Amino acid sequence: MHYPLFRPLAAGAAACALLAGCAMRAPAPAQPQLSTRTVPLIEVDGLRFRDLNRNGKLDAYEDWRLPARVRAASLVAAMRLEEKAGLMMHGNLAMRADGSQPDLAAMRPLLLERHVSTFVSRQQGDAGQLAAVHNRLQELAEQSRFAIPVSLSTDPRNHFQYTVGQTVAGGGFSQWPEPLGLAAIGDPALTRRFADIVRQEYLATGFTQSLSPQADLATEPRWPRVFSTFGEDAARARRQVQAWVEGLQDGDRGLHPGSVVAVVKHWAGYGAAKDGWDSHNPWGRFMSFPGPNSADHFAYHLLPFDGAFAAKVASVMPTYSEPDGRVELDGVVLDPVGGGYSHALLTELLRGKKGFDGVVLSDWAITNDCAGPCLHGAPEGVTPLAFFPQFGTPWGVEQLGKRARFVKGVNAGLDQFGGTEEASYLVEAVRAGELPVARIDASATRILLQKFQQGLFENPYVDEARALATVGKPAFRAEGLEAQRRSLVLLQNKGGLLPLTAAGTNAGRKVWLHGVDAAVAARYGFTPVADPAQAELAIVRAATPFEVLHPRHIFGLLAHEGSLAFVDGNPDYEAIKRASSHVPTIVTVNLERAAILTNVVDKAGAVLANFGVSDEALFDVLTGKARPEGRLPVELPSSMAAAARQRPDLPHDSENPLFPFGFGLSY
Repeated sequence: MHYPLFRPLAAGAAACALLAGCAMRAPAPAQPQLSTRTVPLIEVDGLRFRDLNRNGKLDAYEDWRLPARVRAASLVAAMRLEEKAGLMMHGNLAMRADGSQPDLAAMRPLLLERHVSTFVSRQQGDAGQLAAVHNRLQELAEQSRFAIPVSLSTDPRNHFQYTVGQTVAGGGFSQWPEPLGLAAIGDPALTRRFADIVRQEYLATGFTQSLSPQADLATEPRWPRVFSTFGEDAARARRQVQAWVEGLQDGDRGLHPGSVVAVVKHWAGYGAAKDGWDSHNPWGRFMSFPGPNSADHFAYHLLPFDGAFAAKVASVMPTYSEPDGRVELDGVVLDPVGGGYSHALLTELLRGKKGFDGVVLSDWAITNDCAGPCLHGAPEGVTPLAFFPQFGTPWGVEQLGKRARFVKGVNAGLDQFGGTEEASYLVEAVRAGELPVARIDASATRILLQKFQQGLFENPYVDEARALATVGKPAFRAEGLEAQRRSLVLLQNKGGLLPLTAAGTNAGRKVWLHGVDAAVAARYGFTPVADPAQAELAIVRAATPFEVLHPRHIFGLLAHEGSLAFVDGNPDYEAIKRASSHVPTIVTVNLERAAILTNVVDKAGAVLANFGVSDEALFDVLTGKARPEGRLPVELPSSMAAAARQRPDLPHDSENPLFPFGFGLSY
């Protein structure tokens, strides 16, 4: 039933009659906080409401006493087709040419003419600047016909790794280990606390959606996205995913004021990356489940998502990847297309088998072509980043025109398209009889429902001073620092080299450093020297090795592909060799992928894996002020030959791994 939108609500018994019975109305909550710039307030029954459409009456969608579903259905019933189609776009926040600030002039037509009301923001800057810009966007949105508030999403901001289109540089946000490091700690309560802090920092600045967590399994050690997963074990990942969603959404009861929408990704099988390539790229478009037990292996990759469903996750993002060959599960055969176009994945498995009824948001740019520089690489001498707007991932539907891609995505089960504002294609499809209006209404209702549940129609603005006081406040930073310490995995400690205090005081102890801030070492009592031959000890930071194998492609340039092995000529490996020929050497490796340490452990006295760690947290552990507690969330192969022989879809299958899953020493 749709309640008439333009109907004033009377008081008392008359209001009950208009609403088809008082039982339809949820118990009246207390007056919520209202915030507004240009929208007037009206008073009914001694309560205040925002007159969003400025008609001087209280309409059903404006009445915060009504259930969110009633309000959403009422608003959808009054919207034009163009307005509903606009809701189904999850656009990109328009930025100035220099990339410094959002371009509010360019945002005006997106909000008021194309009717887009959800955007991803990759803007950097301090919390006050973010909050101020987000408030300006909400003020601009008030000028639309129904004053629908803006929802702002972001990729993760609280970690160390930064890749355009996948994460955002942290700025002033509290800094924590990568998700792989949280998995190394293995404490769901800590992960929930982390996500709760993220929730508070996001809401303070006006972010209401988080494009996380990543529930994919890291069963392929060469895959560039290993660092942002919870590792290769489905049971551990399931617990971590559930905790993350509960932290972001403020519990397991679904969205409400105070929740940030969690968008769990990437449904499903993304981590089973054929040959270790990533499906952002045309050469890495396939997920691979080879062999007679492919159904069981695919089912294993679905298990972490069950944690998200248990926490009533609000949104799901499908994978870019398409299956390499036949994959069947419970009688459902996956379509030979990317996940955003797969009816089997989205309707039969996600909605049907799993019962998910939230918003399904596509990954970015799936309706765009991948041709020219996207397919063949940028011309010599031109950075591929110049062609970022032309990036596309239409895997399996390259032969379809753009309108047909939108239609196929909606019919597969998508509610919202990431990275585009081209709502006109949906409007054309409906008018051509290719999509029913009812299907558009269903998606529009799901999208609006979340805005109502979060209380954005009442209070879309944020306090800029509070944002500055909340984001990165000392207590949050301290908790992040402690998690960094706990996440370190001690892989080797020859002769009890660590903790360094075991050998006596460090005052004046000469140390040679590579990749470590000398000022931090000095604060811990060490004397940095320029030559390892003059030192008593060396400390080397190393990155997991990688190769730039596709430098003319955007994500070939940005993502870390190829070999995991330390070889001559690698700057970090040269530093390890140089130091270890003179003094006992401590090596810490940023384990963004499953590094091969075979020719590191024979040179280093102590080896620690880190997942993003500050120098301060590192020295706290090296000097015994804290202890490493982490256990490997992925196994580390003994050679590249062994890594290449691993199945892309199976965990714990490396031949004689140098360090097995779950390994970790202590002192």
